[in-house]
Amino acid sequence: MNVVTSHHQEEDIFGAEGVEIHPMDFGLVLKATNNFSNEIGEGGFGKVYKGKLHDGQEIAVKKLSEMSKQGSEEFYTEYLENGNLESHLFGNSQSSGELNWQVRFDIIKGIARGLAYMEERSRGMIIHRDLKPSNILLDKDMTPKISDFGLARICERSGRDSSTTKLAGTFGYMSPEYAARGKYSKKLDIFSFGVIVLEIVTGKRNTSFSPSTNLPSYVSFLQFLL
Repeated sequence: MNVVTSHHQEEDIFGAEGVEIHPMDFGLVLKATNNFSNEIGEGGFGKVYKGKLHDGQEIAVKKLSEMSKQGSEEFYTEYLENGNLESHLFGNSQSSGELNWQVRFDIIKGIARGLAYMEERSRGMIIHRDLKPSNILLDKDMTPKISDFGLARICERSGRDSSTTKLAGTFGYMSPEYAARGKYSKKLDIFSFGVIVLEIVTGKRNTSFSPSTNLPSYVSFLQFLL
């Protein structure tokens, strides 16, 4: 059984130069995670556990579930102690207070850099398909890292749309053409990014509006602000 680690340089958001992939003995991962005893999260393809290597480095390990049909490998990367963007935007007030305007701007800029790399500098154009605040992790310096590529697709850079009959992702962050007809391109991630930017700036979830209120949609809320 192979275990893969991905170490990022400080300035990297996703997969830029300097990414290293190393196999690790499964026994070392069992020891680091105390036999997968410290669960810290769960994604679409498996649970995530916190661990510590012999040199003191904290790591996060994703253990793929049998239902994921993604193989029998575990993957680990650096542990990002500030959790995800969603918890800071919509969690307790203390976390929200850490996001001053400069931090919010830097997070937006960092996500944009990550998307630019996925589109322009990776071997193939990567479409994430599930970009949302809970998939944006924050390191100790509040630098954003795009995570959870279980639904991602690698496409040609021709700009032509791809299509699927099986929708995957999160409503509220899906572009209209993807949600309605299953068509996707780089525009899907750009649409999701736009929604995230609005949530970062306003502090409001895109799903927090109701037709029964004076502000039935995000659009009406933004018109009210303007």
